Amino acid sequence: MWLKKKDYYFLEKAIEKLNEILQKSNITELAYILENKKELIKRNILAGIARGIGIGIGVTVITAILIILLRKIVALNIPVIGEYIADIVEIVQNSKWFWNTAKFQNHFY
Repeated sequence: MWLKKKDYYFLEKAIEKLNEILQKSNITELAYILENKKELIKRNILAGIARGIGIGIGVTVITAILIILLRKIVALNIPVIGEYIADIVEIVQNSKWFWNTAKFQNHFY
């Protein structure tokens, strides 16, 4: 089956576009990584470490922002919210006392 010039031109353009897409997607690098198990494991370990550090930093920042907001709310002396926060502080102080008692520490050590 012979191609006409017009069909040949469209086919050539389609192949060129497909080639560009494959080059942009780094398909050769992906194939190398999937073939090489050591490279795959190395990249996954590094990605896991980076995610863990990112989560740690993110939680720290969000917690700091929440603490700053809670301090500003307490400074406003809003009765209902202030009592609620005071209850939370009391619960935390009681749990500290519980964990620091000599009887509890001797029980587990």
